[in-house]
Amino acid sequence: MEADNGTQTSEFLLLGLLKEPELQPLIFGLFLSMYLITVFGNLLIILAIGSDPQLHTPMYFFLSNLSFADICFTSTTIPKMLWNIQKESKVITYKGCIIQMYFFILFAILDVLLLTLMAYDRFVAICHPLHYTVIMNPRLCGLGVLLSWMMSALNSLLQSLMVLWLTFCTDLEIPHFFCELNQVVRLACSDTFFNHMLMYFAAGMFGCVSLAGILYSYSKIVASIQGISSAQGKYKAFSTCASHLSVVCLFYCTSLGVYLHATHNSHSSAIASVMYTVVTPMLNPFIYSLRNKDIKRALKRIIEMAAIKMSTILGLKN
Repeated sequence: MEADNGTQTSEFLLLGLLKEPELQPLIFGLFLSMYLITVFGNLLIILAIGSDPQLHTPMYFFLSNLSFADICFTSTTIPKMLWNIQKESKVITYKGCIIQMYFFILFAILDVLLLTLMAYDRFVAICHPLHYTVIMNPRLCGLGVLLSWMMSALNSLLQSLMVLWLTFCTDLEIPHFFCELNQVVRLACSDTFFNHMLMYFAAGMFGCVSLAGILYSYSKIVASIQGISSAQGKYKAFSTCASHLSVVCLFYCTSLGVYLHATHNSHSSAIASVMYTVVTPMLNPFIYSLRNKDIKRALKRIIEMAAIKMSTILGLKN
């Protein structure tokens, strides 16, 4: 496991969330439950949108992509964590760490960009309703998602390649439950100036610029809603944004809280990061389904069809 400037790093140690061995079964059960809820909930959202022609609109197109990104986002970290707990091991190979880091950054940035696209969609729908179908055409929506994937993949590739150039010392313990970029860079013996510059640039470009775009969109949305005369019209306009605004607040508040409040305590940062890496993707399907009549109608139809098929199969067996 030892490494210096002349040897090749072979593996890292993921210290996880809690050191107490007696709490590991509890952690395993809790995270397994949250992971299954996340995957099942987001798959239901994708299935509901894909099976209902009335949901083939830009807003739900972006939502289905967000649900897919959330499934992949949690799948980059939780399965490895569960595997390590089950095997009573903390080891992750050097190659595995780089791969995990690559996909984690990719889907984290993709989440940010998709939330920004969804904010722009709501801005056009409320501020320019007569031109909505012209502006938010299928070509533009597809191009927006494609560019989001390309930008996320490029940034993730650059960040990962910069880590590959680093050399590491004998201390290869990562105080986290996954290979978080900042924690890995801290372990390096070589100069990390360009790594930190790239991280700050990416945080500014994808985090701050995207957040500024979302805030600008909602400032225009609020101004447009205030111009609506009827209270019913205001409520209807705001209700179309409520779910997205809830997800944005949850994602940004938890992620900013991790990196602004818990920067001096790695263990606290690891625990706090559970909020945006696990809890937020798990809650997204509930936020969109509980407040959305169209999604609830599509989910009800899927459940009814599944019940009919199940009763038919049981009837044939009998």
